[in-house]
Amino acid sequence: MDKKELASFLEEIATLLELQGENPFKCNAYRAAAQTIETLDRNLEGFQTVEDFARLKGIGKSLAEKILVILQTGTLPLYQELKQRIPSGLVEMLRIAGMGPKRVRTVYEKLGIISLGELEYACRENRLLELPGFGVKIQENTLKGIEYLKKAQGRFHLHKALAAAHRLQEDLAKLPQVDRIETAGSIRRFKETVKDIDLLITTAKPATVMNAFTSHPLVESIIAHGETKSSVRLTMGINVDLRVVTKKEFPFALLYFTGSREHNIVLRGRAQKQGYKLNEYGLFKRQSTKSLDLKSEEEIYKALGLSYIPPELREDQGEIQAAEQGSLPQLVTLKDLRGSFHIHTTSSDGAATIKEFAAYAQKQGLEYLGISDHSRSAFYANGLSTEKILKQHREIDALNKSLKGFHIFKGIESDILPDGSLDYPEDILALFDFVIISVHSKFKMTKEEMTKRIIKAMENPHTTMLGHPTGRLLLAREAYEVDMEAIIQAAAQHGIIIELNANPFRLDLDWRYIKKALDKGVLISINPDAHSLKDMKFAELGVGLARKGWCEPRHVLNSHSASDVKKIFGKIHTS
Repeated sequence: MDKKELASFLEEIATLLELQGENPFKCNAYRAAAQTIETLDRNLEGFQTVEDFARLKGIGKSLAEKILVILQTGTLPLYQELKQRIPSGLVEMLRIAGMGPKRVRTVYEKLGIISLGELEYACRENRLLELPGFGVKIQENTLKGIEYLKKAQGRFHLHKALAAAHRLQEDLAKLPQVDRIETAGSIRRFKETVKDIDLLITTAKPATVMNAFTSHPLVESIIAHGETKSSVRLTMGINVDLRVVTKKEFPFALLYFTGSREHNIVLRGRAQKQGYKLNEYGLFKRQSTKSLDLKSEEEIYKALGLSYIPPELREDQGEIQAAEQGSLPQLVTLKDLRGSFHIHTTSSDGAATIKEFAAYAQKQGLEYLGISDHSRSAFYANGLSTEKILKQHREIDALNKSLKGFHIFKGIESDILPDGSLDYPEDILALFDFVIISVHSKFKMTKEEMTKRIIKAMENPHTTMLGHPTGRLLLAREAYEVDMEAIIQAAAQHGIIIELNANPFRLDLDWRYIKKALDKGVLISINPDAHSLKDMKFAELGVGLARKGWCEPRHVLNSHSASDVKKIFGKIHTS
C-alpha cells in the first residue's frame, strides 16, 4: 500500500464514520491523517513503528497504531465493521452535490432509503419535503444531482484514464513483438472525461501480444480475446480495446480511431469531393481497391490539401477550414510555460511552504511563481487574516532578495462574496501584485444573479484574474448557472485574465469557451491550483486543454517573462 492508497483508505473510514453519526472530531482526525500521509515528502518504507507515525503532524498514538495495522494487514477491524453496518448505497449518495453525510443519514434513518434508485423515486414522490434539513429546493437539487450522476456514469477523469493508457502502452511497447503502439480515441484528443481507452498496435505476433495484454496486472476481467481485437476491463472500471492493424493501415487507423466522429465525417466528405474514399484501412482513389502508400497522418492530411491538424483540435470547430487556409495556430506546449500562478501554501490549506514551492519551481526550470492563498472568508481553508498577509509578504520580500533569476509574486485568491464585493478592504487588496477572484459559495444563484455577481467583482480595480470561472467539478458537480459569454466580454472590457484551472477534477475553463475568450483578446493563465508540490504537475493537463482551446504561447499569461508579467499586471491595475 503506497501513500495515496493509505490516504484514500483513511478518507473512506472518515466518510463511513460520518455516515454513522460519529463524533466530528474523530472523523476529522482520520481526514487530517489522510492529508498528512498523502503529502509526505518520502515513501512509507521508512515508517516501521507506531512512533514513526506518531511523530507526524496530527497523528496520535492510537491512530498511529491503526495505521500500522492497515499497512501490515491491508485492512482494519473498524473498517470491516463499518462496511458491514453501512449500506454501500449511502456512500454513493454522497456523490450528489449538496448531499452531505447528515442528509444522507436522514433519508436513511427516516425513509429507509439505501440506494440512488430509491432516493430518486422518493424525490419524484415528494417524500423529502417534510424531512428536517430538506424542502422543495433541496429535493429539486437532489433530483438534478441524481440525473447528473446517471448521465456521467461510465465516464472517467482524463488524468486517470491517461495514466492507465500510458502504463499499458509503455509495458506493451517493451515486448519485442510490438513494432508500434499508440493511444487513440478521446484520450488523444484530450477530452476532459472519457468512456474508454483505445490502443492500436502493429505486430507480426498478435497472439503473443494479445496474451500479454489480457494478462496485464491492471486487467480485472477479459471481455473479448481475439488475434485482431481484444477488450478488457481494468481494475479502475474502464474498458480498453486493443486493435492490431498492418503497418500500412496504421496511420489511417490512428486517424480514424482518434476521431472525433464529426471531424472524420467532414474529412471523409472532403476526400469524396476530391475523388477519394477515406476509411480506417486507407485512402483509395475512386473505384480502386489499393490505398495510397502514406506513412503518417501528416501525409494523409497533405494528400487532402490540408496542413496537419493536431489531435486536440479534431472536433469540427473550424480546424479543417483553418488547415486548408494554412492558418492553424502554433499550439502552446509545456516548454512554453515560464511560471505558475494559483499556489496555496501552508499559510492556508496547502501542504508546502513558499520556499519549498519556489525550490520545486526552479528545479522545473520556471522563472517565477504566484502565491495565492485563500482569503479570510474561506475559514474552512484557513483563509488569511490581515496579519498573516503582512507576515507572508515579509517572507516573500526576503526570499526575492535571496533568489537569483527567480521571482515570487504576491497574490491572494479572494472569495467573490454573494453581493459581488471582494474579501478585503481596498487598502489591503492594494498590497498584492495580483488578485485572483473566485466563487466558493452560494452556487445556486440564478444565471442573471451569478453573472452580475462575477462581473461586479471583475470591475474592482484590484482584480487581476478570474479563477475556475464556471465552478464545475467534473463528474461530480455541474457548472453553476452563469452567462460565460457575458463574462468573457467583461474580461475583455476590463483587461481581466481568465484562469484555465488545471486541477484534473476541474479543468475549468471549458475548451469551447477558451477559443471564444481568445477571439475577444482575453489572456488565459494556465494555473495548477496547487496545494502540494506534486500538484504543480497539473500544468501539463492544463496545457493539453489550452491546446484544445486553440491557445498559442502568446495567448497564455505564464508563457511570458517575469518582467512582461509585471507590466501586464500593472496595466490591468491602472486601466
